[in-house]
Amino acid sequence: MTDAVTLVAQGLSVTAAGRELLRDVSLSARAGEVLGVLGPSGAGKSTLFRALSGDGPLAAGKILLNGVDVTGWPLWRRARAGLGYVPQSPSVLFDLTVADNLSTYFRIAGVQGQSVEDAAGRVQLGARLTVRAGDLSAGERRRLEVARALVNKPKLLICDEPFAGVDPAGAAHIARLLRDVASGGAAVVLADHHVAEALRTCDRALLLLDGSIAVDATPEGFREHPLVRGRYLGTWTPST
Repeated sequence: MTDAVTLVAQGLSVTAAGRELLRDVSLSARAGEVLGVLGPSGAGKSTLFRALSGDGPLAAGKILLNGVDVTGWPLWRRARAGLGYVPQSPSVLFDLTVADNLSTYFRIAGVQGQSVEDAAGRVQLGARLTVRAGDLSAGERRRLEVARALVNKPKLLICDEPFAGVDPAGAAHIARLLRDVASGGAAVVLADHHVAEALRTCDRALLLLDGSIAVDATPEGFREHPLVRGRYLGTWTPST
């Protein structure tokens, strides 16, 4: 991990239908770090990630990417500035093959000097290039979305539920891949309901409760924190 701060979010607030979904959320992520944002369903994780990526509304606050204020920027502009984003909802082009999904994104992102074969192979989809995305398993589609997010070599990678629908071997592969991305100098921010896998992957974990950050700790400290045990994990401690 380096001292370079890739992401800074200050005082983020999001409201919808008169309800406050995020309340004065501040966080940072450094180059080389995997940051986990964990919490129960409805805590505001996906709302936070949409705000960070430019894919959702923001009522108040500021977002800096590599020291540049990107608060008012849409997703496509943040992507060109170094953001990779894997949303919670499926986002593959179901009628296109794996190869065509990747090549289409190459053109949209202006990516050159990479091959579809290499991008697919990175997520163990090299043998599935000619398969329609709609015919892939849920886990394979998730890996395709991760591959797509990596093609522009992001400095900040935001992954909302990267292990969703993925079998244990595939989840372990994605976890190693995210660690490799961080080791290459990017900041990785992830949220997932697979708590054990998330905590094995991240360097630091935040607990999001009712739209606010309640805990910021190492994975070990997170597991043992009284608020985590009482409001999130109960008496169960995920294995290491």
